[in-house]
Amino acid sequence: MSFRIQPAPVARPNRCQLFGPGSRPAIFEKMAASAADVINLDLEDSVAPDDKAPARKNIIEAIGDIDWGRKTLSVRINGLDTPYWYRDVVDLLENASDRLDQIMIPKVGCAADLYAVDALVTAVERAKGRTKPISFEVIIESAAGIAHVEEIAAASPRLQAMSLGAADFAASMGMATTGIGGTQENYYMLREGQKYWPDPWHWAQTAIVAACRTHGVLPVDGPFGDFSDDEGFRAQALRSATLGMVGKWAIHPKQVALANEVFTPSDEAVADARAILAAMEEAKKSGAGATTYRGKLIDIASMRQAEVIVRQAELIAGQ
Repeated sequence: MSFRIQPAPVARPNRCQLFGPGSRPAIFEKMAASAADVINLDLEDSVAPDDKAPARKNIIEAIGDIDWGRKTLSVRINGLDTPYWYRDVVDLLENASDRLDQIMIPKVGCAADLYAVDALVTAVERAKGRTKPISFEVIIESAAGIAHVEEIAAASPRLQAMSLGAADFAASMGMATTGIGGTQENYYMLREGQKYWPDPWHWAQTAIVAACRTHGVLPVDGPFGDFSDDEGFRAQALRSATLGMVGKWAIHPKQVALANEVFTPSDEAVADARAILAAMEEAKKSGAGATTYRGKLIDIASMRQAEVIVRQAELIAGQ
């Protein structure tokens, strides 16, 4: 293990990120009243080009007018390859209230992309005297993004979260699929005549988790396109949670409860984790570095695993 301590990410609930287009202000109040931990008001893919400016105005007004409670309030700006993004940043920071917490930057391909947005954000903050610094979330959704994922994770002190955008990622990689997340029909193994469907997103998710955990950033799973398939959503969310991701996007309100269910440690899991910690404390009193719990060996590494579960439960309970 490196002598450098792995930094802790920001302590905030991030089980579910609910998305809504800025061109539909009628749904903003419902989003604010939802059980999502993070609200992402969108200026990018869900907003048509002719609606970009009105959507930006809608969002700026809603940031100050609506009671968002204790949710993290984020706006997804347009990509750096468009003529819209700079105006998104400038108008938001010059005109929106300090209730805005975060800017989500799509299609980040390298550290320089974050540097560009960071430079503009910093300039506007200083010019306007904004005292609350804006944080960043990035979306990895290209071959370049996954190739440079670690340098991106280390690129800005503003960076708090990183998501996988499956659809654009698949297109950039040339993957033969039109699905957004989940298993893919032609991505299977064959054994003794039986098909088994592995997870085509697994390796990208693992790379994101490793980069995020190395640099103190929250790793988040992105969208699951088929919002009629609750069990498919739950299955992917469970895989993501097992890999170390802290939450998942919701592109439909019904997915909020599913994400919260998966990424909230169960009472049984929390009780088990606390029991492991208690058993290890007893072992330490007698000078032992390991002990048994329910017939299994546990040691210092088991304590670290249990502490992750307990901290997550306490964080959610403290909302």
